[in-house]
Amino acid sequence: MVNERIILGIDPGTTIMGFGLIKVINKKMEFLQLNELQLSKYDNHYQKLKIIFERTIELIETHHPDEIAIEAPFFGKNVQSMLKLGRAQGVAMAAGLSRGIPITEYEPKKIKMAITGNGNASKEQVAKMLQQLLGLKELPKNLDSTDGLAAAVCHFFNSGKVIAGKSYSGWDAFVKQNEDKIR
Repeated sequence: MVNERIILGIDPGTTIMGFGLIKVINKKMEFLQLNELQLSKYDNHYQKLKIIFERTIELIETHHPDEIAIEAPFFGKNVQSMLKLGRAQGVAMAAGLSRGIPITEYEPKKIKMAITGNGNASKEQVAKMLQQLLGLKELPKNLDSTDGLAAAVCHFFNSGKVIAGKSYSGWDAFVKQNEDKIR
C-alpha cells in the first residue's frame, strides 16, 4: 500500500510570503514547487491580507495539500511589525482551516535545526541544504520561498519519519546514521 501526502509549507509575510510544496510517498520526499507572493506593490495592509488568503486558497485548490506547516512569527522589538506578521500568518492559517486542512506551526529555530542541524543557521545555509536534500537545480534570488519549503520539510522530518530517540551532534552525524533517507 502506497502512503502518499502533500505538505504545503508557508513563510508568512506582508512584503513577501514564501511557500513550498513537497510530496511524500511512503517515507521519501519529492520536491513539487516553491515560489513567493510579492506583496510590496500593495499599499493597503488589508488588501495584502486579502491577497494572502486568496493565494493560499488557490494553492490549496490546485495542489490539494493534506497538511500545512507554517513558520511562527519570531519575537522582535517592533510591535507593529509583529502585529502585521501575526495577521499574515493568521490569514494563511484561516485559509487552510476553512478547507479542513490540519496546520502545524514551527518556530524558526526548530525549522533551521530540522534542516541543517543548527538552530542558528542562516537563510543561505537552509537553502543550500534544501538544494541538496531535494535535488534543486538552482535557488531563487529571494530566499523567502525556500523558507516556506523548509517549513514543509521540517514537518516531514517531525512527522515520525525520522527515528526518534537518536542523538545527533550535527548534520554529518545525522547523515551517517540515516544514509537510507538521503538521495
